[in-house]
Amino acid sequence: MILGGFLLFSVSIGGAIAWVFSKLFQHTTQGLSLLCGGFLVGLLILDIIPSSFHLYKSFGLILGILIGYLIFQILNSLLHASHTQNPSVTLLAMAIIIHTIPISLTVGNLLGNSALSITITASIILHHLPEGFALSTALLSQGEKLWKLFLYFIAFSIFFSIFIQIGQYWELTEKAQGLLMGISIGLIATASISEFILHHFRSVTRKSFLTYILLGYFLSYVFHMLVE
Repeated sequence: MILGGFLLFSVSIGGAIAWVFSKLFQHTTQGLSLLCGGFLVGLLILDIIPSSFHLYKSFGLILGILIGYLIFQILNSLLHASHTQNPSVTLLAMAIIIHTIPISLTVGNLLGNSALSITITASIILHHLPEGFALSTALLSQGEKLWKLFLYFIAFSIFFSIFIQIGQYWELTEKAQGLLMGISIGLIATASISEFILHHFRSVTRKSFLTYILLGYFLSYVFHMLVE
């Protein structure tokens, strides 16, 4: 539960940074969506994809990415058909939770080693800042209230804590971890490109389109340098 609290603190900091940017772009929800899309693409290119292919076998990751893409297509059609207000946010939240499962289980396996406790805590605080920023930007671009954002963060930390507890008694195989990471990559990639970028391609000028995406990518680079 303590580590879940640290995660809540971490994503809240990322959310606070996103809130500042939402005030800068308060007159354009399209700009925030494009910023979020550029940030997510940068997060994938700079951090998630390279680290995943370094840790796991390519076959499991590629299979997971294909499964993630299929899940996105199915859920996206169901959510849009049911007139859900923010299908993009729901899909992104699912992707982030799936992405957290292997990490949470690994942390649970390492909790018995007291020498690693400080390292684990610092890693949680740093590595979940981007997730908090991305989810917050997505929510704020849809006009959601801050209290809903906080509910997402609480749910996120609860899931994290639960899987840490599970990780103390059950170790996920490397193949299964690679598959889950691939599914997460597939969901994040398709959601960011389809929902946050292409969906707003004709909503702004070409110059603004490139500016928002490149700004989002630059922010992902800044976060990447912070967690290195």
